[in-house]
Amino acid sequence: QVQLVESGGGLVQAGGSLRLSCAGSGIAFSSYTMGWFRQAPGKEREYVAACNWSGSITDYTDSVKGRFTISRDNAKNTVYLQMNSLKPEDTAVYYCAARPSWRGFPDRERPYDFWGQGTQVTVSS
Repeated sequence: QVQLVESGGGLVQAGGSLRLSCAGSGIAFSSYTMGWFRQAPGKEREYVAACNWSGSITDYTDSVKGRFTISRDNAKNTVYLQMNSLKPEDTAVYYCAARPSWRGFPDRERPYDFWGQGTQVTVSS
């Protein structure tokens, strides 16, 4: 049974930082591309960032470049999203997702197979 479990969300003031974690189980974690997505109230889910199987290649949507950093620790089956200089518009439920690495990178439009339950991030102004 595949599980992706996010943690680290919370309430933070604008300009602050949070680090999200996503622990995976039931998959060969190091064989998977890992991504972060978010969904704000009333909006569609959007892509945030992804890293390849080793973490050596990363990709970010323009709105978070220079502020967010994705990384992974395959020994811990965990992917992270360090979020700095947070803005109120970053408020959303954040989801991690996994897909087999053979499906290419970054290939943002390619589907992800497995999803976590999400963690709420709220940035106050």
